[in-house]
Amino acid sequence: MRLSATTSLLALFSASTSALSIFRGDEHSVIINDELDVPGESPLKYCEADRGSDIIVIENVVLTPNPPEAGTTLNIEATGFVKETIEEGAYVKLQVKYGYIRLINTQADLCEQIKNVDLECPIEQGKISIVKDIDLPKEIPPGKYTVEADVFSKDDEHITCLTATVVFARNTKAFIDL
Repeated sequence: MRLSATTSLLALFSASTSALSIFRGDEHSVIINDELDVPGESPLKYCEADRGSDIIVIENVVLTPNPPEAGTTLNIEATGFVKETIEEGAYVKLQVKYGYIRLINTQADLCEQIKNVDLECPIEQGKISIVKDIDLPKEIPPGKYTVEADVFSKDDEHITCLTATVVFARNTKAFIDL
């Protein structure tokens, strides 16, 4: 998966769910109504329960397939509402882990990253939606991947914070690990 597209989605909607499936081979379980789950069908979760001051309100995020599978095309559909215009200078603090190993710990320009999902700054106040297909390489090493994106405006106002954990198994299917 291209990191920049993933970063963009996590940063904006990224990147939880009202009904979250956990897949291990043919087995599955469902966890319902976790207050940190992002609405929809994805492994995205909010970093914290208090989101009243967040600039973005996420309405729905759907990943297909969910959970993601190596060697397939991941379709992402996300909708939300931007409470105030997001301008140049907004940034995302991004951390990616493979198991307990931190692969990435960086700060990136949000406006540069969102170009990967066909958006550009300024992002005006109002309804926003993203539809994007991402080809996942079949060579994704098996293991547990955790991504956290904490997003801020140019004035350090909190836009959102999202996290996701996906486990890619040896058979190339992933499952969501809580």
